[in-house]
Amino acid sequence: MKAKQVTDEFAVAEQLTADDVDMMAAAGFKTIICNRPDGEAAGQPLRAEIQAVAEDHGMQFRYIPVVSGELSLEDVAAFSEALDNAPRPVLAYCRSGTRSIQLWGLASGLKGMAPEAVVTHGAEAGYDLRGVAGWLAQQSQG
Repeated sequence: MKAKQVTDEFAVAEQLTADDVDMMAAAGFKTIICNRPDGEAAGQPLRAEIQAVAEDHGMQFRYIPVVSGELSLEDVAAFSEALDNAPRPVLAYCRSGTRSIQLWGLASGLKGMAPEAVVTHGAEAGYDLRGVAGWLAQQSQG
């Protein structure tokens, strides 16, 4: 498993295992945010298992589960608050990293990052955030 760097202080990843958390702690991450609900797929490591290993490493852990395709403004607000208060660097994960980077893009855009910059950061990490940018542009016109 490899974290995909989005900014100097934020990265996303696919589903973590306990061994991955060991590697992320060694890489210097201070906070892990889980955006994947428990029980989404058979054999998926439980959030509590990942959290326990993270806390054993002295890392902060936040659980902001988002059902795929059902991201809400409440989810964005919770994610934004977590980013504002988390020791950095932060690693967020879900099944593929997509929900986590969408949350980051929406939170960053609502805080003033230009939609084009959100798209650029996403593309550099391997994600298409044009839909996020379109939503942000509509909000700024509304």
